[in-house]
Amino acid sequence: MQSVVYSDGAEPRWPLSDFEFDLPPDLIAQEPASDRAAARLLVWDRRSGERTHTRVHELTHFLRAGDVLVFNDTKVVPARIYGRTTTGAAVELLLIRPNGDETWQCLGRPRKRLQPGAHVSIGKHAGAVVRTAHPTGRYDLAFDVADVSGLLQRHGEVPLPPYIKRPDGPLPFDRERYQTVFAARPGAVAAPTAGLHFTPALLDELRQRGAEIVFVTLHVGPGTFLPVHAGDLSDHHMDAEWCEISATSAERINSARRDGRRVVAVGTTTTRALESSADSDGRVVAGNRWADRFIRPGDHFQVADALFTNFHLPGSTLLALVSAFAGREPTLAVYREAVTLRYRFYSYGDAMFIQ
Repeated sequence: MQSVVYSDGAEPRWPLSDFEFDLPPDLIAQEPASDRAAARLLVWDRRSGERTHTRVHELTHFLRAGDVLVFNDTKVVPARIYGRTTTGAAVELLLIRPNGDETWQCLGRPRKRLQPGAHVSIGKHAGAVVRTAHPTGRYDLAFDVADVSGLLQRHGEVPLPPYIKRPDGPLPFDRERYQTVFAARPGAVAAPTAGLHFTPALLDELRQRGAEIVFVTLHVGPGTFLPVHAGDLSDHHMDAEWCEISATSAERINSARRDGRRVVAVGTTTTRALESSADSDGRVVAGNRWADRFIRPGDHFQVADALFTNFHLPGSTLLALVSAFAGREPTLAVYREAVTLRYRFYSYGDAMFIQ
């Protein structure tokens, strides 16, 4: 991934207001489509400007033989847990990842109850102590059980984003539908939502039509969904997320590029994994790394030729990535059209294929 800079060495400035649009609240999807592949699909040809309105299960008609579709195979863990302090006060924790020692990095609330030294009981037989409270609102917690993943399976719930309203907690179908059918590697605290639209049958049809299916891993963390508080995107720091690309996947992607075949990134997290793993020649380098690249207008894509993605939040880093790929003004024009046509937005919403 390469960025445009001005002759004086400065990067372009992008006021957050440049990425706002009017989104009626009732277009924020609260439940997924009855069938994953039945969601609506807006197909946008960036060069001609032509837009087609169809369904996800018709995606095969817009692909070319030899296209390589790259998916993020991370698996969402039930990372949200609830506990009580020694005074009986309720607290909520979102476990992000282990720190590499005996502690875990977490988000938590309310902050006044999570001061260093505070003890949090979880269930009847487990607990944690707050070791560090960071100014960023994150905490390092040390748990008194060795198997924290097992603790989450017993007591955790699906960490649905706050715009999906579940006053009494996730519904039974959320554990299945807020997970891709190909999820394989636990570690995400949010779903790679573009991948939610794909069924085993659709994946089989894609292969039969001559497309290649390739998987990479990026464990989606808070950096993907936390709001931008800076007034300008250039001042926003993107949180790092762990990603890994196998030698086999890297070679299949690089082979497609050598052959002149398209690389279709399924989702913004897949895009970040690919672009963060590219060398100066645009070749994807196998291995694992922390991806902290904030992709915004002015950046040049070295790997992704087409993008399959959901519709995103106004003023978000995800909308900035799509705007970098397709142009800010054209992207906002297509978004306004999607609003007029009442496409559904966000995690459980509809999708767009940009080629």
